[in-house]
Amino acid sequence: MRLIYGGGHVGLMGVTADAVLAAGGEVIGIIPKHLQDWEVGHHGLTELHVVDTMHSRKQLMFELADAFVALPGGIGTLDETFEIISWRQLRLHDKPLVILDDGGYWRPLEALLQAVVAGGFADPGIADFYMVADDVGQLFDCLAAAPPSRGPGHPERL
Repeated sequence: MRLIYGGGHVGLMGVTADAVLAAGGEVIGIIPKHLQDWEVGHHGLTELHVVDTMHSRKQLMFELADAFVALPGGIGTLDETFEIISWRQLRLHDKPLVILDDGGYWRPLEALLQAVVAGGFADPGIADFYMVADDVGQLFDCLAAAPPSRGPGHPERL
């Protein structure tokens, strides 16, 4: 496995990248130019892509990833997680998304998504667009059990 992530050297992103590197893994970071200095871009990575915009960052991360994992995070993490769920709903991909709910961090999100369904704003099938793991071991089990993406343009894609 390889890690594709936001390219920062600080916070949970930096800790995660350092752990993957220490274990001998490949880490590809993607960071917009305006955040490279602010977030102190990680320069010890396998690859570091500096892009022009946040949109370019998310697009390249999407293109390089085979699956997505949402760790506890802030507004940017929420944005990226909702975008991946939304793109799945729009049938733009069928890549797995696993939400790591260690300590119950994401329970409010699950409650919000249930409220969206209960209010008639989304189909109950949105729950099929992601898996929730209670710990790291279960996260890897979810990734291993997920069917591989059939790729863009596949007639039976979703």
